[in-house]
Amino acid sequence: MYKIKTIEEIKKISSKLKKQGKIIVFTNGCFDIIHPGHIKVLKRAKSIGDILIVGLNSDKSVKMLKGKGRPIIDQKRRCEILSCFSMIDYIVVFKEKTPEKLIKKILPDFIVKGGDYKEEEVIGKEIIEKYGGKVVIVPLYKKYSTTNLIRKIYENFKDY
Repeated sequence: MYKIKTIEEIKKISSKLKKQGKIIVFTNGCFDIIHPGHIKVLKRAKSIGDILIVGLNSDKSVKMLKGKGRPIIDQKRRCEILSCFSMIDYIVVFKEKTPEKLIKKILPDFIVKGGDYKEEEVIGKEIIEKYGGKVVIVPLYKKYSTTNLIRKIYENFKDY
């Protein structure tokens, strides 16, 4: 699980990579139940830079955002799953509700989010635009969201 770094480790790594001229891309999320929408965002994110850093919401953070019963998969296992994806270079777990502090440490060239966000809603937009960074929004696959998958599973298996 060499891809999983602490916030302080990723700050140093990011700084070193930027000095080498590498383009740093950041995305974040809960990644509770991986689906095609997640893969689409991760692939697009990797395609626009050299290094893809994923900020992963901690279990506590997911619960704050999504409520009771979430996450479905604990953060250790979510890290394990994400570390298997070749397009992801580093994973950093953050405990806050938003990745703002993490973005300030990494100072990525791009922040990539799924189409459920409008550019002006993206956390960190103002931070990275100050030094020329950009936000990229990836269109969603309409049927795929973790919430929709949970709902579908419940509806299909509630009588079991």
